[in-house]
Amino acid sequence: MSKSPPDLTELTVSSRNVYDGELLHVRADQARLPDGKVAVREYITHPGAVVIIPMLDDGELVLERQHRYPLHRDFYELPAGKIDRGEDPLQCAQRELLEETGYTAAEWRYVTTLHPCIGYSDEKLIYYLAKGLVFEGASLDDGEHLEVFTLPLPTALEWIRAGKITDNKTVSGLLWAEKLIRGEW
Repeated sequence: MSKSPPDLTELTVSSRNVYDGELLHVRADQARLPDGKVAVREYITHPGAVVIIPMLDDGELVLERQHRYPLHRDFYELPAGKIDRGEDPLQCAQRELLEETGYTAAEWRYVTTLHPCIGYSDEKLIYYLAKGLVFEGASLDDGEHLEVFTLPLPTALEWIRAGKITDNKTVSGLLWAEKLIRGEW
């Protein structure tokens, strides 16, 4: 006779808004724990984002170098962007790829959905592989500054190992890309 796993569900008792920003919103909830006690659960609500793995016909990837203010340094990243309220994630990915890199893609493949910050945010990252790229010209959002470049996947993977690429969404996307290119996933 197998024992069923314990119920670990935490139920919301009350919820209050702590902060509303342009992008992030902070909540503080009282939650009833499985043992009946009540605890505070603070978390950030986020609209979600898409991450694009853009692959040129020659196998090179399109990446970006962008300054990230919270860490006051430049990062090497896959193109990505916030999903607008009511926006279809694939349409968001198509929009972001064009805006940031200037490329459109003939082929789109959903890859996965990851949750990068489960301890303090409900953010989700939806990954797409984009192939059949055609350059049409970038149109960055106001206040957005970045450099677009191409890189072979083996070099990008070496940059991860060497600590040159440390952005979590990009590391995850490049490791997925390696598996997809090899036909392992």
